[in-house]
Amino acid sequence: MAGFQAYDKIKIIVVGDSGVGKTSLVHLMCHNEPNSNPGYTIGCSVEVKLHDYKAGTPSEKTYFTELWDIGGSSSHQNSRSIFYNNVNGIILVHDLTNRKSHQNLRKWLGEVLNKNDAKDFNNGYDFDPEQFAGNQIPILVVGTKADLAQTLREKVISRSSSIAEECGADEMNLDCNDCKCLSPGSTNAVKMSRFFDKVTERRFYSHQMSHNQFGNVVKRTPCTYREKAGTYEDVS
Repeated sequence: MAGFQAYDKIKIIVVGDSGVGKTSLVHLMCHNEPNSNPGYTIGCSVEVKLHDYKAGTPSEKTYFTELWDIGGSSSHQNSRSIFYNNVNGIILVHDLTNRKSHQNLRKWLGEVLNKNDAKDFNNGYDFDPEQFAGNQIPILVVGTKADLAQTLREKVISRSSSIAEECGADEMNLDCNDCKCLSPGSTNAVKMSRFFDKVTERRFYSHQMSHNQFGNVVKRTPCTYREKAGTYEDVS
């Protein structure tokens, strides 16, 4: 990719139990193709995609969207908090064929919100709606392996997620091996774009608007990227 411009960036973390398909989801979102050989993530893996904020309108602007795929192994719980700094959005991922992975989303959100409070993931963390009300980080809830869930128990597809309702979050179910799940104009693609717009709005424009009402000018420092060994490096 040549001719990089200076783009502002947003950081979104992708969390959920080990094996739910976070890496496959991120790959599909960034490359619009299935991940033919997904592996278990150790620590964190970062993918980058360009998002056109308010696409098709006069306000359209392109942003770098960093998707931080956080390893879900419980053995790395004590070291994950370093990835939870300066988060602009959260994608909670669960496996539609694994009810426990859905129940654990509350613990995952609790872990992110309590990043500086070391506890046992299996016992200590839980989502507190009142605590979240003070953070207002945009959230998207994604159920994976929809093809298998459809076969095993169809009712799980239509069951709404309690945590999505409590957070006022959009929710979508998909098969990460099917590109059509995120094809342009599809319901899932619209939800994903709306989520990215919301994250961008909260990251930049809400802050700008709150300052402008006092007549102050908000200056944003862009983050410049360059291609290096197939990845992106922040050189700002």
